Amino acid sequence: MTDVVDADELLRRMQRARACALEEERAWRSRSDALRPSDPEGSREAAVRTLAYETVLRVLDEILTPGRRPRTDEPSD
Repeated sequence: MTDVVDADELLRRMQRARACALEEERAWRSRSDALRPSDPEGSREAAVRTLAYETVLRVLDEILTPGRRPRTDEPSD
């Protein structure tokens, strides 16, 4: 069975998802930095995960605050 969710609850869930993704992105970035000297392969894997969470954050930011972040592939004036 599927629950029906109102717009406010959907917004709260997306904000929680964004907060979680931000926390994970920071943790993986920190892990990548820590592993760099001792485990280059582990550091690379952590860096890939960091990029994945950065992408999730970009998508959620665009949903939650459309147009707020400038696109990186377009030159700014």
